[in-house]
Amino acid sequence: MAYWLINILIVFALCVLFAGVLIPEILLIAYRKNLFDDVDERKIHKGSIPRLGGIAFEPVMMLSIAIVWGANMALGFTAVTECFARHSVLLVTTFCSVQMLYLVGMADDLIGIKYRAKFVVQILCAALLICGGCWFTTFSGVLGIGDLSPWFAIPFTTIVIVFLINAINLIDGIDGLASGLSSIACLIYGISFILLEEYTLAIIAFATLGVLVPFFYYNVFGDVKKHSKIFMGDTGSLTIGLILSILGIKLYVSPVCDSLTVSPAVLAFSPLIIPCFDVIRVYVIRIREHHSPFLPDKNHIHHKFLAAGLKPRTAMVSLISISALFCAINVGLALILDINIIVMLDVIGWMIFNGWLNKQILKRSGKAKPTTPEETQP
Repeated sequence: MAYWLINILIVFALCVLFAGVLIPEILLIAYRKNLFDDVDERKIHKGSIPRLGGIAFEPVMMLSIAIVWGANMALGFTAVTECFARHSVLLVTTFCSVQMLYLVGMADDLIGIKYRAKFVVQILCAALLICGGCWFTTFSGVLGIGDLSPWFAIPFTTIVIVFLINAINLIDGIDGLASGLSSIACLIYGISFILLEEYTLAIIAFATLGVLVPFFYYNVFGDVKKHSKIFMGDTGSLTIGLILSILGIKLYVSPVCDSLTVSPAVLAFSPLIIPCFDVIRVYVIRIREHHSPFLPDKNHIHHKFLAAGLKPRTAMVSLISISALFCAINVGLALILDINIIVMLDVIGWMIFNGWLNKQILKRSGKAKPTTPEETQP
């Protein structure tokens, strides 16, 4: 255990270091080449801010993992090589799918890509991951369902992967929100995989956390006037969404062990409640209003927080705190309740919270408009 903790911490530290060095260089290039995020009526930021922070994520993670792997081989330690070899197919398909989505995200940030093309690439990535063994083999008792037939599991996994990628992409609406929520998920996933002795996946989780930490600093505390503020863009959000989908699925289907008494399935979905429930709610509203579910609007949960009178940073901290609270409550409930009851309580809690938030918005606007059913759906 100590050996693996040292390697995981070194990967994490290298990712923090390299991302902390690379992001300022990306900022410098972006300002020299005038590569900025356009301001429109839907966005809340002011001034010219680059949206290329996500370019640092994938190269830094791969470099850091490769350095630790190479150092272990040079020192004669074979455990990392043996562990990677056991997951070789998953690692290869993960690398290929992340690389594909990374390039698509970069192209979207630089020149723009239609959402249909991005969906096609996301489906291809999901197919690659399924070939690598990343798919739902079980429902872990949700709705009373255990093992799944491949005829259902494969298309279901494809839908979940595409959904999670876009959930992280769409929640990236205010400074620090997507990176903060993703950091909580990576931390929980990383610790869970350490306890499950799935060290390859733990390394990926902490490598992802390592690149998010310095980005969070520049994204939240960066100053536009000092040219130190940056967004992750689609390059970052799509990449992080894909990695979280891989980690989440692999954790969800993991068996309970003595070192991890809490259901892995609960640990897998709890950190993703806010982005997932919010996307479902927004899609329902768009469809009910006869709008395309894929066109942007201002109905996301962070927009509602702003409409309720909160400042962007306060809204970000509040949503991250709520996500952490969901995780803590679910972990506690998992010790005494069935997973179906936990999911039901999460949905009810989310609906009550949205109903309360709608009332706060109406009070602030001074209107007596009644809350519509779709505004309280998860």
